[in-house]
Amino acid sequence: MAQKKDYYEVLGVSKTATEDELKKAYRKLAIQYHPDKNPGDKVAEEKFKEIAEAYGVLSDAEKRQRYDQFGHQGMGGAGGFGGAGVNMEDIFSSVFGDDSPFGSFFGGGGRRSSGGQPVRKGSDLRIKLKLDLEEIANGVEKKIKVKRYVSCNTCSGNGSKNGNSLKTCTTCNGNGQIRKVVSTMLGQMVSTSTCHTCQGEGKVIVDRCETCFGEGRVLNEDLISIKIPAGVGEGMQLSMTGKGNVPTRGGVAGDLLIVIEEEEHAELKRDGSNIIYDLKLNFADAVLGKEAEIPTIGGKVKITIKAGTQPGEVLRLKGKGLKDINSYGVGDQLVHVNIYTPTTVNSEERGILEKLREAPNFQPRATKNDKNFFDRMKDFFH
Repeated sequence: MAQKKDYYEVLGVSKTATEDELKKAYRKLAIQYHPDKNPGDKVAEEKFKEIAEAYGVLSDAEKRQRYDQFGHQGMGGAGGFGGAGVNMEDIFSSVFGDDSPFGSFFGGGGRRSSGGQPVRKGSDLRIKLKLDLEEIANGVEKKIKVKRYVSCNTCSGNGSKNGNSLKTCTTCNGNGQIRKVVSTMLGQMVSTSTCHTCQGEGKVIVDRCETCFGEGRVLNEDLISIKIPAGVGEGMQLSMTGKGNVPTRGGVAGDLLIVIEEEEHAELKRDGSNIIYDLKLNFADAVLGKEAEIPTIGGKVKITIKAGTQPGEVLRLKGKGLKDINSYGVGDQLVHVNIYTPTTVNSEERGILEKLREAPNFQPRATKNDKNFFDRMKDFFH
């Protein structure tokens, strides 16, 4: 599969481009590569779709933030989550308007069903989902209750009494669209707009459904199963297509947007795909060495503290971190060694320390292997 081009590069704008700059660049390229101006040119058609997809992501603040953070991989994934969610008809119409003379490429100013009528999309729902480190590390399936609008069963979603109290709209003759001829510098072109009488539905209600009062939808509480991939992070947004609200009187449901929140662990801290643990040793253990039991995501493990361990040393446990959601790599657990210094001692302890104070092996001295904190951190991250 060919690698996708950078969306900013596709539109020919910088990563700091404003909303107006994005729209201006898109308008220029859309007119240049529109299939109505390039009939039969498959290259132009693919280019037109490419710039529409790029603009569809960058013109949406949330999608743009996700793309800037995670690139193309952050725009979708396996497990039922939607991708960029770009609809070219919608964004073309938002920039040029429903009456654009180029609308014929899409069959009008909006998405169409096989019957020629617009397919309307319901609103999205957003929820926050808290996960602990274990769930983030392994991935998890959560079942949650979500209140959302679903299609009314009594009228099958059309809002009429018993589902059959409808009549054809006389304004658009059931098409849902009003067609008109527009004269342009390229000649006469047919444009379409949504019928104002039936709002693009092609039919009008004679008697309303008594269950949904003509809305075609009712509020319901659904139990939804959400599969969360391993490696997600704080603030990351995932989406489930078709799990949002359905629109009034027919159409496709919006999406369910899941915003990830990380629960703080009592002992472990996250740093990207690595896990940080602060290990406190007493002075004697650091000098003599010992076996220490420490927590990890998978449970407690024993590690060996070598004799002469210095304060500030960082021990690495390979593969004990988190999976990187954008790759197949797994982080490590970094154990920061801290030497505990007591604030009070009894007379016996003081006597021992006084003897050690003057002992030859307890006199500080530099060695060629000594490194400061920043040098040690460089060794781990470079």
